Amino acid sequence: MSAEGIHFETKVRSATSEVVIGRGHRFCLIGERINPTGRRIFQEQLRAGDLSAIEKDVAAQVVGGADILDVNMGVPLTDEADLLAKAIIRIQSLTDKPICIDSSVVDALEAGLSVYKGNALVNSITAEDERMEAILPLVKKYDASVIALPNDADEIPMEVDKRLRLVQKIVDVATTEYGIPMHNIVIDPLAMPIGADTSTGLTTLETMRRIRDEFGLNMTCGASNVSFGMPERHALNATWLPMAMTVGLTSAIMDTRTPAIVEAVKAADVFLNHDEWGMHWIAVARAKKTEG
Repeated sequence: MSAEGIHFETKVRSATSEVVIGRGHRFCLIGERINPTGRRIFQEQLRAGDLSAIEKDVAAQVVGGADILDVNMGVPLTDEADLLAKAIIRIQSLTDKPICIDSSVVDALEAGLSVYKGNALVNSITAEDERMEAILPLVKKYDASVIALPNDADEIPMEVDKRLRLVQKIVDVATTEYGIPMHNIVIDPLAMPIGADTSTGLTTLETMRRIRDEFGLNMTCGASNVSFGMPERHALNATWLPMAMTVGLTSAIMDTRTPAIVEAVKAADVFLNHDEWGMHWIAVARAKKTEG
């Protein structure tokens, strides 16, 4: 299969704004901070029904440059579906940024999608049959886009060819069995930590290149995954993302409160001609100068 010359555009919408993820567009930053994982105080607040901390997280991610906000409400001993729905309603009252609804619980995903105003991005499915059967009908029902990871029940494959076979499986099932268009599929090519094996970085880059060339699909990844377990992680991530952009990565789930990484991505947009005439780069620079 070859998608040479085909560049799909993935459109994620709120009620009043649209973000286009695509090769000819500026890199899409998906702010990951609205997530209770590893945040004990935030978890306690959410268990008590206090969603006020979300307001600070939204503000920080938006100021940092997030185009889309990833929202996860996976707190043990809570009704995740109810919590996620309330969080989405709160967030949409604060900002018009589109939302990536992030949950492993099917009921929570449906609760979030049912109250969301717009066309969301769903995080995520794998190539496991049960996972696709549970989530792809929701993606179709709510005209959402979906992040898909090429791993199955057996393993997270380390071989590029196997990852590509699983991408093909996901595409076939989504498009033929559920009628989901190609432009609504975003692949996470599995960015593995380099701490245990630095060669995994090359494997991921080759996977990205082939997904771009053979499918034309948009891609995302957890930006911090590659540096896990290594020192000076911000420097590694700020180098990694521009490299990945050159082989087809069009978005990343990341904490946009880290200026060094955001600036590296924005600079790469200029060099890759995704920021026409460098106008966004110039506008941000002028705004900083004015604020200073």
